[in-house]
Parts: sequence; C-alpha cells; structure tokens
Amino acid sequence: MTATAPTTPTGTTLVIGATGTTGSRTTAQLVAAGRRVKAGSRRATPLPGAEPVRFDWYDPACFGDAVAGADRVYLVPPVGDPDPAAVMLPFLDRARAAGVRRAVLLSSSAITEGGPAVGQVHRALPGLFDEWAVLRPSWFMQNFTGTHAHADSIRADGVIRTAAGTGRVGFVDADDIAAVAARALTDDRAPGTDLVLTGPQTLSHDDIAALLTEVTGHRVVHHHLTYEAMRDRLAAVIPTQFAAMLAGMDRSIAEGAEDRTTDTVHRLTGRPPHDFRTVAVRELSARSAPATAARAGRARQDPEETA
Repeated sequence: MTATAPTTPTGTTLVIGATGTTGSRTTAQLVAAGRRVKAGSRRATPLPGAEPVRFDWYDPACFGDAVAGADRVYLVPPVGDPDPAAVMLPFLDRARAAGVRRAVLLSSSAITEGGPAVGQVHRALPGLFDEWAVLRPSWFMQNFTGTHAHADSIRADGVIRTAAGTGRVGFVDADDIAAVAARALTDDRAPGTDLVLTGPQTLSHDDIAALLTEVTGHRVVHHHLTYEAMRDRLAAVIPTQFAAMLAGMDRSIAEGAEDRTTDTVHRLTGRPPHDFRTVAVRELSARSAPATAARAGRARQDPEETA
C-alpha cells in the first residue's frame, strides 16, 4: 500500500485511549486533517478540536454513547489485561451493529495473529469488519522519554533494566505510529492487513543508554537482568501472568526476534520514520522546558539558588 491523498472529510472516528501515547497523537493528527473525532477516555478528557466522550473497556454502559455517530474506530486495548478479547469482542460486535465499518487495532510486533492477549482480537477483526487494519509497532521510543517505567528509572537512577541482553530492536516513534493510524483510518481503502512498524534502524538497550547519555549529558546505563529477575520485578506491580508475558518478550528480543526494520512508515506516510536521537532531543527538550522555566522563576525570587 502506498501513500495516497486523504479522502474528503467524512464520518466520525472514535479514538479509544485518546489521552494515551498513540491515541493522543492520532487524535491530534485527525483533527489537524479536518476530521471529526470522538475522543474516548475514562474521564472524557477534553482534547483540542475533538468531542470528549467517556469510554471504559470495563463499563459496557458507556459503549452506546461512545459509538453513536461513529463510522470508524481506533482501538487501543485495555492496558495490562492478559485477556483483552473478553472485553473487546463484545464492544466490537456492538460497534458494528451501531454502524462502525472500519476498525484499526493497535497491537504489537511481538504478537502475531491468534497469539496471546491482543492476538486473539487481531484474529477476529477481519471477520467483524470489511475495512480493517492491525498496527503492529515495535517497542516505542517514548518508553525511554515519557511516563513508562524505563523513563522513570532513567530519571531516578540513570538505569534501564531489561532481560533483553544485547538483542536489537527497531524502536519506533509514537508520532510515526499515529501517522500510519491516521492514514489507515482515512484513506479511501483500508489496508486490510497487519502492518509491522519500526524505526529506521535497530538498536540494543546498551545503544539506547549511550544515546541518552549523549543527549542528556547524564550517564545512563543498561542493567542486564535474567528472565526470572525481570518477571519477578514486574510482578511486584502488575499481574503475574502479564509480567511473565512482558519478561518473555524481553527474552525474545535477546534471541533476535525484534532485530528487523520495515518500510511501512515510509510507504504509508510518504516520509521516512524518525530516528531515536531525533526523538530523544525533541521529547526530552519538551519535558525539560517547564522545569527550566520553574527553576528560572525561583531563581528570580532567590538569586542564590543553584540548579
């Protein structure tokens, strides 16, 4: 599938998870393109240019209002649920009955059709909608710059902890995922397939630590954990089954499962994907600006304060 001109604005897209990493970016890109968007989140949070609507995967009472008037939907599965199909498939049946004709599902490069967790939704999607796509991005670059546990440990301790060893990953920018999602939702023809999304190069977590050290000026290191140590660390904060699955994904990375790049972002958007250094500079500069301004304000009040 090659990049084509967007169609004339029509219909309404329900974006589920509209305040999340890819949902917020997809909402913004659709709004910028003149599309009508219903921004679904648990608190119906207002977003610029979009209609806020309450959406909670575990509260079917909100489904009717969420899908009313929508003819397409961007699906972000419930976070941390080892069996998302149990709540997603009943919603998709209801969405189809309400007039939704196109669905774009966010999955993962590590999960194939019919695989665990969201892989079951992937398998069911073509039987529910004539127009569909499954996005299977590699690991997000924003895991190291946003609010993910990796980013938190980097800020707190200067450490990245994984069981991925020296395995390499085609880390992808969430902005690029959103750009592909917007095309899959609005092009004349839906992709009708799954799309593996990566950045332009593969990097190990040691490479990521070195790049973050260069960009921030603060030393960042990668601590290599065993599968068991990673599983147990995760199980302290998330369900054991999900912790085991995530630790298993790290182990797969160590075995080379994610050492690949694709041309999907370029084909669908007409531009190359962003590299990690560019994203790190962009995102970390944006995050540091408010803190810098706050320190400057305090310094004006107390000239002896040091950074």
